Amino acid sequence: MPDEQGPLRLAERVADTARELGIDTVLIGAYALAAHDYVRATADLDLASAVQPSELQALATKLAELGLHVAVYSPDEQDDLGGKVVVWEEADEDGDPVEPVEVVNFLNIHRPRRNPAVEAIRHASPLAGLPSLRYPKLEHLIALKLDAGAPKDELDVIELLQRNRDADVEVIRATCKTYGLERIDALIDVVKRRLDA
Repeated sequence: MPDEQGPLRLAERVADTARELGIDTVLIGAYALAAHDYVRATADLDLASAVQPSELQALATKLAELGLHVAVYSPDEQDDLGGKVVVWEEADEDGDPVEPVEVVNFLNIHRPRRNPAVEAIRHASPLAGLPSLRYPKLEHLIALKLDAGAPKDELDVIELLQRNRDADVEVIRATCKTYGLERIDALIDVVKRRLDA
């Protein structure tokens, strides 16, 4: 795992506060990758939620009441995701957040769609030594990455597959295809060719 305690400590506060409000979260991004043996640099820490806008706003309000800096970004009909809350304790000399935690909401009421976030949150496991923070199963993390759809996300999937050679590839494939993420076949083939070379 990355060893920056600042973002982890803040993420624990955010996750605990969310849980008090009945909002479950799961690590996504670099910290979730690290839980599955792929460590890479990150500028922030991301948590996923799948809640109504009023619940996301309630979380932002509660975090602000706790003395944290908070910015809320609401979705519209063009967004795949349902907005986010950015939380930070300190800003730099330009006023930009230092080591922020982002709560990314995967439920957009303007564009309802099935995505892997709900299952990822439901089946998440506690992080060793940090039980307030939970990380997704490998198959759900890969599905979340493919759902995001950026080239970097596909590279992350390839790295995850290469670093988790004992994983059940058919479970990963089936999970991704549940969400129409057919691209998983090509990425599994890329990894197989690399490992066979």
